[in-house]
Amino acid sequence: MNYIGSKNKLSDFIKQTVYEVVDKDLSNKTFCDLFAGTGIVGRHFKSETKKVISNDFEFYSYVLNRNYIGNHQNFDYEDLINELNSLEGKSGFICDEYSENGKSERLYFSEENGKKIDAVRQKIEEWKISGKITEDQYYFLLCSLLKAADKVANTASVYGAYLKQIKKSAQKKLEIVPSVFEFTENSHDVYNEDSNSLIQKIAGDILYLDPPYNARQYGANYHLLNTIAKYDNFSPKGKTGLRDYQKSKYCSKPEVLKTFEDLIKNAKFRHIFLSYNNEGLMADSDIKKILSKFGKYDIFTTEYQRFRADKEDNRNHKASKTTEFLYYLEKAE
Repeated sequence: MNYIGSKNKLSDFIKQTVYEVVDKDLSNKTFCDLFAGTGIVGRHFKSETKKVISNDFEFYSYVLNRNYIGNHQNFDYEDLINELNSLEGKSGFICDEYSENGKSERLYFSEENGKKIDAVRQKIEEWKISGKITEDQYYFLLCSLLKAADKVANTASVYGAYLKQIKKSAQKKLEIVPSVFEFTENSHDVYNEDSNSLIQKIAGDILYLDPPYNARQYGANYHLLNTIAKYDNFSPKGKTGLRDYQKSKYCSKPEVLKTFEDLIKNAKFRHIFLSYNNEGLMADSDIKKILSKFGKYDIFTTEYQRFRADKEDNRNHKASKTTEFLYYLEKAE
């Protein structure tokens, strides 16, 4: 999945830094990924810790993490996946509002894939209501649908806009592939809450923070994944079919520093790690000033190549080197 700010390439760097600062044996530690996104960081610590706490305000993210983190014991799914893949497409909300030849003429999906998304999404909900599937299976299947839909989306990267013509990868037939998760003996907690509210209700050992760095709102950039996940009735807005979303204070220059300081102040974790980069709204000096109020801090850095979609480059993916900062705070008791 193309995801803004993904830590997939940085996971080893983050993990090795945690080992260096905390301990290589994390079996008795609770690890919290408070701005989880696709959950890639939490997934790297799932089998090594006593518990992972995963949270994100966006519902599509909750679905992904409810599967990858929340699911931890085996269950049957092969027949369910096969039945979903064998469904005939049907006209529905996604086909009408976000697909080729739909009434709203938004080319996020081909007509065939739009209809298949509707058929699959309706069937998953039908199974849930009838009791044919468990809650664990429900989020497993829903996660698998989101990953499959994203793979055939007719976008350059995010859902802020669609392409004018159906690209080659978006012409491929949607196929539901099982979103397999790691089995663990211990259970884990997954939340769909505002991070600054949740931090007042949880506690643990290691807190990993990866808040939005700039003014780009995830609720806007991934609105269609939320729509498929929720499959609710609303009136899409404008050319891109946006849904209402709550703007993050971490994306606001006037609000981000106070919001971040409140988060650190209320965090009941000894070891706090913050991922941030040199393009963020918070200046390095401001972050250091805030962290120094609550204990001893250190900074680890690495450079890496990331990809982004740029209008100036016809929205093709363009490599860009950036510096990633991993701030560490040992919070005073």
